Formats: sequence, C-alpha cells, structure tokens
Amino acid sequence: MLQEFKKFALQGNVLDMAIGIIIGAAFGKIVSSLVNDVLMPPIGLLVGNLDFSGLFVNLSGQPYATLAQAKAANAPTLNYGLFLNNVIDFLIVALVVFLMVKQINRLKAKPAPASAPTTRDCPRCLSAVPLKATRCAFCTSDLQPAASR
Repeated sequence: MLQEFKKFALQGNVLDMAIGIIIGAAFGKIVSSLVNDVLMPPIGLLVGNLDFSGLFVNLSGQPYATLAQAKAANAPTLNYGLFLNNVIDFLIVALVVFLMVKQINRLKAKPAPASAPTTRDCPRCLSAVPLKATRCAFCTSDLQPAASR
C-alpha cells in the first residue's frame, strides 16, 4: 500500500496540482495586497474618505469607534467591509483564472478537419475500393465511376 501511495504521489498530475496550489496561494496574497493596498484606498477616497476594511456593524450595543476597538473588547461584529474586500479579491482571481483558461484553450491544438474520403464501398462485396477504381480488386465486379463531389 505504501508503494501505491508513493506511485500516486509522484505522478505528474499530483505534482502539478501541488505546484498550482502553492502558486495560487502566493497569487492570492498578491491579489489581496492589490485590493487592500491599491484599489480600495482610491475607491474609499472617491466615496468620502472611507476605509472599507473598517466598516462593521456592532452587535453588542456598546459604542465602539473602530473595528479594532470592538475586536479588542471581544464585541460581536459583522465585518461587511472585510467581506467586501474579500469579494473583490475573489472577483479579480476569478477574472484572471477565466482569462488564463481562455488563452490556454485558444492555444491548444485544434483537431484537423475531416478530409474527404479516398475510398468507397463496392456494392457487391462491400469492400473498400479507391474512388477512381472501375473494378473491385476483391470481387472483380465492374464499378460505376464515382460521383464527383
């Protein structure tokens, strides 16, 4: 059983998947930084100096000025600003994955179009004979000329 597991773990697909997961995790950090540090500050500025990561609904009934104060007091909160940042993270990752898959599919080799047939069946013995043949090589019956296509 150990040998089977070793064989499975060292197959190309498993290694490719592991590499993809590692690169995906690193890519996720880059996208999170892009959203939190590059995209959201200008959007927050446009909507009135708003920091989306600090948006929350306090469920404790006690007043807290910031999310950090509420967390320090262990107050229950709904952190919809952080959720909004995560939704934007997801949308960016999904868009990039979509574009990558689209490009990979475009680069894949397309199957060759079906070529015109080069043989036809003999009406007597049903053997395959060349289109230009006037006599069947198998049963020697005379054949009508093939219809032009």
